[in-house]
Amino acid sequence: MEDYDFHFIAIGGVGQSALAKILLQQGYKISGSDISESKYTKIVEKLGAKIFIGQNEKNIIGKPTVVISSAIKEDNPELIKAKKLNLKIMHRSDCLKFISEQFKFFIGLSGTHGKTTTSGMLSFVLEKMKKNPAYAIGGILPEFQTNANSNKNSEYFIAELDESDGSIIKYSPDYLVINNLEADHLDFYKNGLDDILSIFKKTIQNVKPNGKIFINIDNEGNNKLINLIEKKNIIFYGINNKADFQAKNIIFDDLNTSFEIYKKEKYLGKINLIIPGIHNVYNALAISAVLDTLGFNFEEYGKYFSNFSGMGRRFQIIADTKGIKIIDDYAHHPTEIKTTLSSVKNIKKRKIAIFQPHRYTRLKGLWSEFLESFYETDKLFVIDVFKAGDEPLKDFNSEIFAKEIAKKGINAVYVKGNIEEAAKTITPELKKDDIVLTLGAGDITKIGGIINDLLTK
Repeated sequence: MEDYDFHFIAIGGVGQSALAKILLQQGYKISGSDISESKYTKIVEKLGAKIFIGQNEKNIIGKPTVVISSAIKEDNPELIKAKKLNLKIMHRSDCLKFISEQFKFFIGLSGTHGKTTTSGMLSFVLEKMKKNPAYAIGGILPEFQTNANSNKNSEYFIAELDESDGSIIKYSPDYLVINNLEADHLDFYKNGLDDILSIFKKTIQNVKPNGKIFINIDNEGNNKLINLIEKKNIIFYGINNKADFQAKNIIFDDLNTSFEIYKKEKYLGKINLIIPGIHNVYNALAISAVLDTLGFNFEEYGKYFSNFSGMGRRFQIIADTKGIKIIDDYAHHPTEIKTTLSSVKNIKKRKIAIFQPHRYTRLKGLWSEFLESFYETDKLFVIDVFKAGDEPLKDFNSEIFAKEIAKKGINAVYVKGNIEEAAKTITPELKKDDIVLTLGAGDITKIGGIINDLLTK
C-alpha cells in the first residue's frame, strides 16, 4: 500500500488546495479528502494527489502528516483516526510556514481586505516579468487558472496571510504588506479592532530583522497600529502626501483606472488598470512599493498592471447578456461592499445588488454597518444567510435585514429560497443596461451563472 507524506482534510478548500499543489510540485506524495468534487480537487488530482470524495477514517493511508484548517471539527472521522494513530497533525498555517521557509524571499500580504487581490497582482506581475514566483493565493488567477504555483528556480514566495484565526503570528516574512485593518471575524476577535491590532503588533515583531513592512498610511485602523509599533523598517504608501510611495492624478473611466506614482516626490511612471475602484489604486501602489524596494525599475514592472484582470470572485465579470452585465464579488464585510459598489457609482446605469449575508455572527456583529453599506444601489435583493457553520439567530436574518434597510429609503427586497429559487425570482426583474453585482462569500457565486442561463433561454 502506497504511503503518503501529507493528507489534507478538506483538500477542496482554496487555501488547502494551494498548499497541496505546492507540495506536489516539490515532489511530496499527497492524499486528501472533501465532501464533494470541485475545481480545486481536480487541480491537485491532475498533479497526482490521491483524492477521496467523502470523509472516512479509511482515507488515512500509512502515516502521513495530516493537515487541517480551523473549520475542521473535532468529530471529523479522519481527524479522530489521525489522533488514534498518533500522527502529526498540522494546522494549514503551520504547513504554509513550513513551505515559506523553503524559499529565499518570503513576501506576505495581509490586512482585513484586499489580501487576495494584492497577492494575486504581485504574483501576476512577477510571472509576467519572468521571475518564476512561487505563490499561494486565496483565489484563482484567471489568466493562469490556478491559486498556487511552485518552481524549483523560485526565489520569491508570495502568500496571502489570513488573520481570521490569529495564526498570522506564526509567520516570519521578509516583507509584510498591511492593506488595512478594521473589526472583522468577531467570532474570534471578541474585542474587535483592539484584538486585531494586538495580533498585528506581534506579527510585525516576527518580520525578519532586515525585513520591511509596507503600510497603507491612509487607513484609520493602520494608523492606530502605527501608534503602537516601533517606527523601524516601515515604508508607507497611499494618496496622503506623507507616503513614501504616493498615487497622484487618479482618473476613473468607466471600469478602468489610471494614476501616476511618485516615490518621495520623484515621478516613477503612470499605471493603467483595467479594474475599477480606489481600492485597486492602493493595491497597485502597494505592489509597486514592494517591487521598487526589491530593486526593480518601474520600466520593468509598470507595464504589466494593465494586463491584470483581477482575481476570481473579485469584481469578476461573469456575463454580459441582453445588455445585462453580471459581476461577481467576494465582498462580505460592510467596508468591502461599500468599496465594491463605489467602483460603479459613476456609471450611469441601474445598479442591482444581490447580497447573501455570510454567517449569522457576522451579520449580527456588524448589523448597523451593513445597514449603511448599500446606498449606491438602485435595487437590493437580500437572499438567505449562508450559515458557514453558524446556528441561525432569530432576530438577525435576511428577511429582517431587508425590512430594516428598506426603512432607510433603499429599494430592498427579501428573496426566500435556495440559490436556484432566488435566481428564478430575481431574473424577471432585470432590465437591459442593468449592472448586477452578486455580493457574498458563500454559494451566491453560483447565482450569476444561473441568471445568465435563464436570460439566454
